[in-house]
Amino acid sequence: MPMNRLKAAASPYLLQHKDNPVHWWEWGEEAFAEAKNSGRPVLLSVGYAACHWCHVMAHESFENEATAALMNELFVNIKVDREERPDIDHVYMSALHSLGEQGGWPLTMFLTADGEPFWGGTYFPPEARYGRPSFSSVLNQIATIHMQDPQRIAKNAEAIKAALIRGETAAGDGQRHEPDLDEVARQVAQAFDPHHGGLRGAPKFPNPGLVELLWRHGARTRDSLTLQRAARSLERMARGGIYDHLGGGFARYSVDERWLVPHFEKMLYDNAQLLSLYALEGARSGDPLALMAAEGIVAWLEREMLLPEGAFAASLDADSDGVEGKYYVWTARELHELLPPDEYALFAQHYDVTPHGNWEEVTIPNRLETPDPDAAIEAELAPIREKLLAIRSKRIPPARDDKILADWNGLMIAALARAAGLLDRPHWLALAKGAYHFVAESMADGDGLAHSYREGRLIRPGFALDHAAMIDAALALYDATSEQHYLDRAKRWAEHLWRHYRSSETGLLGMTRNDSSSLPVIPRPSHDDAVPNAIGVHAGNLLRLAAKTGDAEDRARAESFLDAALGAAARAPMAHGSVLNAYDLARNGVEIVVAGTNRDAFRRAALKLPYTTTIVIDCPDPEALPAEHPAAAMVSRAGEGAAFICFSGRCLPPVTEPNRLAEALEAAR
Repeated sequence: MPMNRLKAAASPYLLQHKDNPVHWWEWGEEAFAEAKNSGRPVLLSVGYAACHWCHVMAHESFENEATAALMNELFVNIKVDREERPDIDHVYMSALHSLGEQGGWPLTMFLTADGEPFWGGTYFPPEARYGRPSFSSVLNQIATIHMQDPQRIAKNAEAIKAALIRGETAAGDGQRHEPDLDEVARQVAQAFDPHHGGLRGAPKFPNPGLVELLWRHGARTRDSLTLQRAARSLERMARGGIYDHLGGGFARYSVDERWLVPHFEKMLYDNAQLLSLYALEGARSGDPLALMAAEGIVAWLEREMLLPEGAFAASLDADSDGVEGKYYVWTARELHELLPPDEYALFAQHYDVTPHGNWEEVTIPNRLETPDPDAAIEAELAPIREKLLAIRSKRIPPARDDKILADWNGLMIAALARAAGLLDRPHWLALAKGAYHFVAESMADGDGLAHSYREGRLIRPGFALDHAAMIDAALALYDATSEQHYLDRAKRWAEHLWRHYRSSETGLLGMTRNDSSSLPVIPRPSHDDAVPNAIGVHAGNLLRLAAKTGDAEDRARAESFLDAALGAAARAPMAHGSVLNAYDLARNGVEIVVAGTNRDAFRRAALKLPYTTTIVIDCPDPEALPAEHPAAAMVSRAGEGAAFICFSGRCLPPVTEPNRLAEALEAAR
């Protein structure tokens, strides 16, 4: 067997390292057995395929024969794809944080042969710079300490493990927490940049959970501050260079405070969450920018991320031809040569093209400070963009990580299904159905789901977010289609999640199954990260399931789970946007019961309402509602069709015209 064991890996990220002279192992018992047998510590390197600095360290160190020889001599080297194993990434990133270090990727951690971390960092340069020691000096020092001072290693490992246990077992205080959503929304609004949107400063991340919190509050209360902060954030992102104005879709984040210069990687999960927000805002305001952003995300998704299986790839790299962003930027000279003078002038005026560019002598197309085109000018710009997109497609493209992740696909499926209803885009629903079918069928793992699929290989069992996101996707598709199998599968996955991932001590979900044993601790984060936490997603799931089934046990589970989640969120509300958004659904949500022979028209009208605080209950049979439901006595009189708006244990008189549903809900509020 070759000393580099990554050639058989499924992960595109690991395969990027299969020809390194480093004797890489995949994570597993064999690697740790080798560490025990040889007496060497473990060097754990965690990254992902679209990570720019991961590529830099790989080129500088892992492809370097001398550095690789040092690594091979002194360590057992394990390479992990953080997207394939988010549990490993979370535990060892938390270990790094316990050392007082800021996290990031690549993550470089040093472990005992039992997998216990004792020191670490992120990127290390080949020579000392950026205030960081050289990688080779770090390797030599760590190996020397491990050999000469084992007590120091053991003491460090013990302290870090104690910190990990404290962090992962922390729970609420057992009291019921009822957050003041108005006050939390005002706090978040004050933390947002009033001009550029997003949290103040740089770098700037989309933070979709917090934008959604503001949007929910503003849309519900008509609070001009919170709604303006949410709408401003969405507007400035859609104008900025973080949005791909030729190909659609958003990059991971902006390195500046204006959203101009992106870190050019494109992730499925970012675009899923942003699609939901732009669809909500586009449906609310009719803003052309919001509609453009939503349509651009789906155009990019279908053109560049849709796989033959029908599901979606994970990400696109930041680099192409070895240069970050090279695929996406232009020079004025290049555009002059490609476009006739009148087209060049028009494009330059509206997309910030200048002789010396807006970033390092090149142009990142953006509309931050350029005039908005009227309909006639937009009709002229559209074919210019199409022409440039076609030209750009002939460049060396960024690498695509084509593994299929159940959680990220679940986020996108739910977003597509709901955006299809909000904006009347039936084709988007078809895309959602295709992806759902693949994940539900080909990534099944007993009653649960696997996490990752690539070329016939599954990484399993799945994580809590895989199940929570796919439950949400199934519920969104059930709302869109009224097909019972979606609801049945959502209930089955919810039972699996409740049985295998919920902690009996805290009432919350762990990231991994309760019987996981390969890590120093079972990771149990409650806060949102770049993706929403499974706890927040599933709190919303349980509320929707309870409303749809009317089952007393489902209601009890929803209430107990939300109580536990709010206890965790009380310590740091701004890190728990998804939990607070679920609480908003519980506190301010309304049920739209659609019944009668022509109920589909009312269901379609209900799907145009903000899904954030509406739960659609399809009632094909008057006997389907529990007797205690406030609409139970009325649905038998629905006739050809009606919708009943229900909240706080009561229902309003039936709405008998689908186009009056939104008006009736507004009046009810």
